[in-house]
This record gives sequence, structure tokens and C-alpha cells, in this order.
Amino acid sequence: MNTTLRYFWPAALWAIFILIICNISLGKVGGSPLFFAGFDKFTHCGLFFVMTVLYCSGFLRKYNLAYIPVGKIILIAAAIILYGGIIEILQEYIFTWRSGDWSDLFADTVGTCMGVFSLIAITSSIKKTY
Repeated sequence: MNTTLRYFWPAALWAIFILIICNISLGKVGGSPLFFAGFDKFTHCGLFFVMTVLYCSGFLRKYNLAYIPVGKIILIAAAIILYGGIIEILQEYIFTWRSGDWSDLFADTVGTCMGVFSLIAITSSIKKTY
């Protein structure tokens, strides 16, 4: 098995899930009274939080690190936010039944930053325990 895929397959599957869920036609489901006003933004934030945590977890395991250097964290976060931007572009120009939205990209960014923050908080607390 490819060593990269060995560590990053959960993040890759999650990225595919995000691509599918963000580009399918929801029909009348989006107007359902079950969803509150900010549900879409909350979902974007949660999806990208999980993706960041999964990717960073794979990175830590692959390189057998106790923490991720700041430069790498910035690159990882930028790549994940870029992925969110690509999804918004696809929604605007390819999947015309959806609409690209700056506020969705902002929610993706917030979720990514939350994931990075949680990773930093957990790894630094573990590092201080030893």
C-alpha cells in the first residue's frame, strides 16, 4: 500500500465526501423547517474542521511527530482553504443548481482554523505532559 495513502486515506475520503455533499442538488430539502437559518454555514465549518483534524492526524502519524511545525501548519491550512475555494468556484460555474458563496468560504476558513487551533492545543498539552 502506498505510504502516503496509508496515513491520509481518512482525510482523502472526507475530502471526497465534502465534494459530493457540497455539489449535489438538494432540491426542496434546503427549505425544510428542520434546518435553522445558519445551518449551511455551520455545516461548512464542521466539514472543514473534521478535514483539518484528519489531515493533520495523518501528517503526525506519517512523520512520527509530536507536533506540526508552524510553517507546515500554515501550508496545510492554506491548502484546505484553497480546496474550499475550489468547491465554491465549482458551485458557481459548474454545478449551477448550487451557488458559490463568500460566506461559505469564510465558514470553511473558520472550520479549518478551529481544526488547527485544536491540533495546536492538544499537541502542546501532550508535549508538556512528557
